[in-house]
Amino acid sequence: MDDLKNKPDSFWKEKLSPQAFKVTRKKGTEKPFSSDYSTSKEEGVFLCVCCGVELFESNTKFDSGTGWPSFYKAHDSGNVDYKPDNSLFRKRTEVICKNCDSHLGHVFDDGPQPTGKRYCINAVALDLKSK
Repeated sequence: MDDLKNKPDSFWKEKLSPQAFKVTRKKGTEKPFSSDYSTSKEEGVFLCVCCGVELFESNTKFDSGTGWPSFYKAHDSGNVDYKPDNSLFRKRTEVICKNCDSHLGHVFDDGPQPTGKRYCINAVALDLKSK
């Protein structure tokens, strides 16, 4: 597979919308409640908008009230990775796509059971493959 982790910005700017580029490649954040994905009940698998690997199942999605799609578990494929994020004067854990290093959002320890995790993910970083 092509090494997507080392592609230049020009590659991603051609492939992505300006908002998706800002979020996934420059670690930005979309405005809360700006996407239907935060409230959608559609069944399927959420893919990385940059490379298309599977990241989250719709049956692990829940309404966190934050305005961003939230999941209590990452997909079993292992395509999600984590990095410490100490920006904004607080400790957080960044969630990234293991395949292409796209910034997806953050994970917190205040989610529902069975995991207690809340993956707070930017909708613009996702693409839903419906069942």
